[in-house]
Amino acid sequence: MPHLDFTQPPFDVLSLAERQSIRKSTQIRYLAKNESLPPEELQYLYVVIKGRIEQLLDGEFVASYLGSNHAEEANNNDWFDSRRSPESRDSKRLGSDFPDSKSLNSKPIDKSGRQADDTDSTGHKTTATYQFRAAEDTLLLQVAGSAIDKISAQNHLVRQLLSDKLPERLKALQQRRSGKTMDRTSYNNQQEVQQIMLQPVTDVTLLPVHLVDANHSLFDAARTMTKAGLKHVLVRPIDHANNDVSSPHGIEHADRLLGILTDTDICRAVSDQQDLMTTPCQRYTNFNLRTIKASDEIGDAMLTMTRYRIHRLPVIDVNGDVVGILGQSDMLAHISHHSQLISIQIEQAKDLSSLDTAVELIGRYIRAQHQNGVKIGNISRMVQTLNAQVFTKLWQMIVPEEVIENTCLIVMGSEGRGEQIMRTDQDNALIIRDGYTHPELAQFADIFNTHLASLGYPLCDGNIMMSNPMWRQPLKQFHAQIGVWFKNTEPMYGIYLSAILDGEYVCGDESLLVQVRQHLKTAHRQSDPMFVRQFARAALQFGDVNQWWQKFVPLLGGKSASSDIDLKKAGIFPLVHGIRTLALENDILEVPSTKNRLKALVQAQALTQERADTLLEALEFFMAQRLSVALSTDDRHARQVNPMTLTALERDLLKECLAVVKSFKTQLRQHYQLEIAN
Repeated sequence: MPHLDFTQPPFDVLSLAERQSIRKSTQIRYLAKNESLPPEELQYLYVVIKGRIEQLLDGEFVASYLGSNHAEEANNNDWFDSRRSPESRDSKRLGSDFPDSKSLNSKPIDKSGRQADDTDSTGHKTTATYQFRAAEDTLLLQVAGSAIDKISAQNHLVRQLLSDKLPERLKALQQRRSGKTMDRTSYNNQQEVQQIMLQPVTDVTLLPVHLVDANHSLFDAARTMTKAGLKHVLVRPIDHANNDVSSPHGIEHADRLLGILTDTDICRAVSDQQDLMTTPCQRYTNFNLRTIKASDEIGDAMLTMTRYRIHRLPVIDVNGDVVGILGQSDMLAHISHHSQLISIQIEQAKDLSSLDTAVELIGRYIRAQHQNGVKIGNISRMVQTLNAQVFTKLWQMIVPEEVIENTCLIVMGSEGRGEQIMRTDQDNALIIRDGYTHPELAQFADIFNTHLASLGYPLCDGNIMMSNPMWRQPLKQFHAQIGVWFKNTEPMYGIYLSAILDGEYVCGDESLLVQVRQHLKTAHRQSDPMFVRQFARAALQFGDVNQWWQKFVPLLGGKSASSDIDLKKAGIFPLVHGIRTLALENDILEVPSTKNRLKALVQAQALTQERADTLLEALEFFMAQRLSVALSTDDRHARQVNPMTLTALERDLLKECLAVVKSFKTQLRQHYQLEIAN
């Protein structure tokens, strides 16, 4: 009699007692070809020992589950929980996506595209259920659902692996990746490391708060530092000298009410031959203070320090009080991280060769973080920051300071959204201040793009780069060009508009990008009301996701390239562009990243929080799979993945994420009243 393989998920996390309990609740089930599981047997978890099971919804193919006789196509035996229903999964995770006032039909949509609360001929509500049919003679292990539930209640790892919530199962996959080649002790240690980036900054030992008034002397400040054993003090402006020093009025004003003075500033005063006894602190204090919320994560603090090249962050609680100072050295000691070292390497680069060394370190950082199981969103945002520093340093090497002061260098596309982890291609532009010219500007742009290519950032196939005059223009010409894009339904104009909507500041005069974003709002409001409907159509251009689900059916005659799934077309692009369209419709143009767009859409009540979380988790799953392909092959585009090379858990999550895409596309189609794509 076949037995459960306790080396495979979800059974590999069971204790000895739990394994014995499961064995007692397991029996063999045989299905002949074309035989289906009857309704009364949809109360079990099944493991496919041999053969193939097809999952159907209203007669429509959904997915395949494979046994060991398909070992060439699958890494291990597939399993499925027959108790899951499309209605329960959608109601728990997807919710109602768009406000009733904006959508064509306010009823929730299930993953088949039907109304989730369909009724029968008598008017009573029915619940959609999956059907399971043997595509060939199939042998199954049938595990009682009650036994699974009992163990899940006590074993959170099993509960996570079998959860009907996509984020929970993706978390389980992330944990398994980080512990794939480790013993149990190392695995547990790695899980601890993985969670560090998500810890609140207050988990780091904070430096105490010491304040002096701005009209106090530098000598007074130095004496305070010495007594406290610190290298800084916070400085209170003269206008607020009579206020309670420990309670700035609201976090949004903390950076205007307080400044910071460091030992470096005092050394600068000494080198300026200032009298420390009489020189007020205000003269050498930095009042452009960056702060961080006590509830923010360590990863956010690291990103802020790296982006703005600062070493200390005042931590503000919910009442607006400064509760401590987060020091860079203390944070680095807490997380044993090395992205700051890469940042220093970039900053100290003197030529293209030394900058190339820093870029190579970014690649190693990506690989190490992915192998350690760090979440793809954390990796991508840090890589975006490090890449921006590379671009800034390279631009500074090429152009004189006056060019930097009169232009704004931006990146676009996935780099602008902070979602391009691999160096797939360049997407950049240069906004020029009106009236400013430089005879070598075109040459500078060519050199910049060429040098970036030599550093491993390939030239853009679509020529969306500053070396193209269309992407190197004065502000007014950019405005005029954007106006044309909004008035024309030419597909290429939609691509150009998508690129500029994803634009993110790198260096130069940031106000130029702010003005472009403001004009995007104006141009959109002045455009045809049906423009956004046409803009949304691109998210549906690759057809129904069902075409991709068919890739899971093993092909007769062995493997074939056609069994690969294009992660970008099937998953990433529909999500990114659909969310971009919703952001455009709701005038959310200040933030280019998909994650921040989702946050803003929730605040605007255009999406539910659960729906936004699910869309983001699905997107990051596709990004992680794409990164895995890039790290294991020489494919710089890293789009194709053969589902049969994935583990059973990864295949299950891939199917689930493709179902999220299908549902999202259905809702976009309904929301914007678009015809069904062929």
